Amino acid sequence: MPNTAPYSTVNLPEVMTRNSAARHILAGFSAATPTLFVMWQQIESALADAHDLAAEVARLSTELRTARLDRSNLLAAMRATLAAESDGEADPLSYLRDELDASQNAAQTRTEGNRD
Repeated sequence: MPNTAPYSTVNLPEVMTRNSAARHILAGFSAATPTLFVMWQQIESALADAHDLAAEVARLSTELRTARLDRSNLLAAMRATLAAESDGEADPLSYLRDELDASQNAAQTRTEGNRD
């Protein structure tokens, strides 16, 4: 799974590398000035949130990529159906039915895979 969202200039691995470096620096400051422990904990919590946000961006990116592929496949099936109808094929809707079945099966497989 690529770590960047489509059409995004955000490089998630780079962001997480900088986040990790900031956390190491923060650990050093925290050790050097323990009287500011509560303040350091707040900053640490904020930096920890970045990991969760990056994971969510990656998940949403994958979902978007899947939705775009499904849409493209359905659009191609629609065009094939229209062309088949224009050519006088006996069952022009077969292209659309096949793609809808394939799309439904793929969605079901993805759903079952997420349960594991």
